[in-house]
Amino acid sequence: MNQVDVQVAVSGCDVPAPEQFADWAGAAVDKRASDWEVCVRIVDCDESAHLNERYRGKTGATNVLSFVADMADESGVRLLGDVVICAPLVAAEARDQGKPVIAHWAHLTVHGVLHLLGMDHREPADAQLMEAAERAALAHLGYPDPYTVSV
Repeated sequence: MNQVDVQVAVSGCDVPAPEQFADWAGAAVDKRASDWEVCVRIVDCDESAHLNERYRGKTGATNVLSFVADMADESGVRLLGDVVICAPLVAAEARDQGKPVIAHWAHLTVHGVLHLLGMDHREPADAQLMEAAERAALAHLGYPDPYTVSV
């Protein structure tokens, strides 16, 4: 059983349907885990900034945050953790980068879930691996390379 719980804590933003988040998260997890659950929370800039400062010590809102749980519930479902996406930043970044907003939603969801699975981009070699995983998941979903900016 794979499940994506979506919490929308922002209004006035065009947020994709929960089924889309489930597809995007599923593409990121692929064969890396079975019987998993993820929570995706969609927030405004204030909540994103608060979480970013509290948990990362950084000022201001950020596009995506991941909070790893990596634990199993009583039925054996692996709780991967939470992905928090800032809706206003998704729209602004997509516009600034000249890409479809839906593709940016997909990218940030995949990116956040890969963090839950232990991937990161602090070191160049790790960044290459993570970006390759992102590209593969997004290509599988029919989205273009997120690192090719068309502006």
